[in-house]
Amino acid sequence: MKLDAGAREAIKRGEAVLGIELGSTRIKAVLLDGEHRPVAAGDYRWENKLDGDIWTYSLQEAMEGVAAAYRAMASAFHQENGIEIRNLAGIGISAMMHGYLPFDGEGRLLAPFRTWRNTITGRASEELSRLFRFAVPQRWSVAHLYQAILNGELHVKDLRFLTTLAGYVHWQLTGTKALGVGDASGMFPLGADGGYDQGMLAQFRELIGQRGYPWDVADLLPEIRRAGEPAGFLTERGARALDANGLLRPGIPFCPPEGDAGTGMVATNAVAPRTGNVSAGTSIFAMIVLEKPLSRLHPEIDIVATPEGSPVAMVHCNNCTTDLNAWVALFEDFCARTDLEISREALYAAFFDAAETAEADAGGLTGYGYFSGEHITGFEEGRPLLVYPPQARLSFPNLARSILFSSLATLSIGMEVLREEQVKIDRILGHGGLYKGGTAGQRFTAAALSTPVSVMETAGEGGAWGAGL
Repeated sequence: MKLDAGAREAIKRGEAVLGIELGSTRIKAVLLDGEHRPVAAGDYRWENKLDGDIWTYSLQEAMEGVAAAYRAMASAFHQENGIEIRNLAGIGISAMMHGYLPFDGEGRLLAPFRTWRNTITGRASEELSRLFRFAVPQRWSVAHLYQAILNGELHVKDLRFLTTLAGYVHWQLTGTKALGVGDASGMFPLGADGGYDQGMLAQFRELIGQRGYPWDVADLLPEIRRAGEPAGFLTERGARALDANGLLRPGIPFCPPEGDAGTGMVATNAVAPRTGNVSAGTSIFAMIVLEKPLSRLHPEIDIVATPEGSPVAMVHCNNCTTDLNAWVALFEDFCARTDLEISREALYAAFFDAAETAEADAGGLTGYGYFSGEHITGFEEGRPLLVYPPQARLSFPNLARSILFSSLATLSIGMEVLREEQVKIDRILGHGGLYKGGTAGQRFTAAALSTPVSVMETAGEGGAWGAGL
């Protein structure tokens, strides 16, 4: 964005804010001016990998991707406005929530990053949920920790610190081991005071007490910081890691690192009771801020928190647009082999447009876009399927519609629990890749949730923008 002289001078004085989000397919860096407007952006594309039976990302690539996204953003801003970024008013880090990142006392990673996509902690999730009388999802850090204990994994004895992906990047840039309250709520259940639940910590200690580990679970967890509280400053080492050109100065303050759910709530202003948002990309989840606690434990529902600590019901599904992306890649390959020059963006647009013109029942086609396991429906592993009876009407519009239906079906199943609980929702906003083009994603989400869905102009960059805010 080309800025006027006054806005350029303000950013030259260091009054801009940087938001960085590590999403499932893109690492994004967004620069915000004093009016909270995105004025420059850069990104880096990456993908999770199935290493044996573990879905993982490389932490080295995470830091390289953060630097690449920052470099692309800073270059774009310099080209538009002729200003090199040397100072900032603040930086915020957001990333995929949950998972397992175990470190020893020297800061060495003890096991490959186990992401939210893994469904390998079923026994731990069930036992902890029963013990705590609180739903502990499979992807939460404490579930991964206890499953590693149940598995007898040797690295557990060397553990000294656990964190999330946002917490890791924040730690590398600031030296501070802290988390925002929303991201922390996906590591270990929180108590009424907004800290880790002391009663459940005591129960966990007793559960593993006979195993003789030389650590206490409370000492493994990052400090919790609420929105608005300081959470460290950019170190010299962090400045070099973020900006290889050496222009960015250390000392820039950081807000608490948050999960993508928390920054999505901020980006959509869905932090008050009866508001909610849906984030739809590789995974899909709905966040509904509660007026009162649910009547009972529901395995399909995570109870997490807003960045200020208010209770939130979260319906998280491991699969959303991966199947759509695979089909688009297939058609892209077909076009290349037939010398048709059609961009990937045009193919996505064709899918979304065709889905809206298809038959209401997708001609009898049914898609199961499970590339990974799905806890809500009890799938331990992914097996994408497209099935239809002989009398079905196979056409491109019907195929497109079945794929989009599939990407939202599991979310709809999870939301049935909240409907049964009579949770009231006044408004829902959508953000993420599913809403970047056309109205199909918005309309299909509204049908899945039985609630009107609005989409913001910043739908495709919501998390990084939210981190900056």
